[in-house]
Amino acid sequence: MSIGKKISDCGSRIADLKGAPKNQRSAIGNQRSRGFSLIELMITVSVLAILTMGVIPLVQVTVKRQKEQQLRDTLRQMREAIDQFHREALAGANYQPSQTGGAGLSTAQQEQAGRLPPNQNPQGGGANPFADPRVRVMITDQTIFTTDNPDRYPPDLDTLVKGVSVLPVTVAGLGRRGNLNYTATEAATQESTIPKTKIYLRQIPIDPLTGKADWDFRSCYDAVDATSWGGENIFDVHSKSGGKALNGEKYSDW
Repeated sequence: MSIGKKISDCGSRIADLKGAPKNQRSAIGNQRSRGFSLIELMITVSVLAILTMGVIPLVQVTVKRQKEQQLRDTLRQMREAIDQFHREALAGANYQPSQTGGAGLSTAQQEQAGRLPPNQNPQGGGANPFADPRVRVMITDQTIFTTDNPDRYPPDLDTLVKGVSVLPVTVAGLGRRGNLNYTATEAATQESTIPKTKIYLRQIPIDPLTGKADWDFRSCYDAVDATSWGGENIFDVHSKSGGKALNGEKYSDW
């Protein structure tokens, strides 16, 4: 064998040795560029599905719990407004000035006849200890109450939104300066007799469960297990939703 042929064979072998690693790296690069295999994609999709199935119920429960809390807050707001209206309506009913002025009647007789506020004593003997301290004003317009509503609960929710005419209830023995319903200027002048309009609700709330400002009412003359509203007045308010809460109770029973 000639020397030239030997040199040629060695060169070929060296070229083969150098080319082998390069071909392997090229094959690996081509395999990576092809992306995920079908099995890898199926595993990924399965994991995402399992995670989604676990998160969705948790989100639904959280949203439902928030709506239930909103419903409780809304019911409490309306019931407090109804009760405050009722207290101030009774105060106004107990104070209906008579044109005769109650001459010749004692203080107790005038209170019984409705000519003096029940917590006012013209003799300066102090306030009635049985008077409700939450009542600062009295509803003067008693014409909004029909004969079917002698207990003077609000006839409807619109009355709480539109407001009614009220006057301050003076506190006996303290004068105008001791009455929180008067400013310093009013206390230094004659007693104000100009009625003001008091609003008990800014607006009729929306039921967070039904999405409507529509509620189920009960009057103070309806039976405990009544399923319909008698219409005399609004004593209580409930949701019209037919669903059940997380604790198993019906929303309509709240």
